Amino acid sequence: MSARRLHHIHNGMKTFGKKYKAAQTKFDAEKLYTLEEAVKLLTETSTTKFDATCEIHANLNADPKYADQIVRSTVAMPHGTGKSVRVVAFVGEDKVAAALAAGAVKAGAAELIDEVNQGFSDFDVAVATPDMMRDLAKVAKVLGPKGLMPNPKSGTVTPDIEKAITELKAGKIEFKTDKFGIVHSVFGKVSFGAEKLGENLASLLKALNAAKPTGIKGVYIKSMTLTTTMGPAIRIDLSDVAKVSSSK
Repeated sequence: MSARRLHHIHNGMKTFGKKYKAAQTKFDAEKLYTLEEAVKLLTETSTTKFDATCEIHANLNADPKYADQIVRSTVAMPHGTGKSVRVVAFVGEDKVAAALAAGAVKAGAAELIDEVNQGFSDFDVAVATPDMMRDLAKVAKVLGPKGLMPNPKSGTVTPDIEKAITELKAGKIEFKTDKFGIVHSVFGKVSFGAEKLGENLASLLKALNAAKPTGIKGVYIKSMTLTTTMGPAIRIDLSDVAKVSSSK
């Protein structure tokens, strides 16, 4: 969701169609809902004909201009995200076969780097072994702006490339604050149903809680909404978030 649309949602500036307005009648836009209530509402307020994605938008008490307030981590969704993830692997020739067997759409070293420089971008995540990072400097200006540059913090730079690919394809995702201090992430599809969506969301919230930087003092999460693709935003009771995110 764009910052502009999120701003419109929070300020009541809506210019949506009949399906959106019909969905709005099913809940109170000003009420704070528990996570269980909100997830159930997501499955009832989706306005699309396709299987909509469920999203979380958490406004944090963070200023990403300071390194010790940047929130960035990963989480393995127990039920995946419902999305088919295309992974490329920057590895030496000795690991190409293993990377492809694990599910990478392409794997290699110099030739793959050249392909990326020439415009190949048909992938969602890039992983690399540590020894490849020096060579990847050649495509940093291509991958960096797209958020595709492998990074140790996101688990995409690792000697265990097979494990990384397997986890990514099974539903491991990265989340991080944008320049406004907001974390936008997905946690499944409407078709998952309330129970599986709730379990995915709980895993994400626990990971978000564990990722709180030392530079953020006091209140961590200022506000949170859940929504579906093109659907209305449902405001969340943060006291319920605290219970779920701190539970074992």
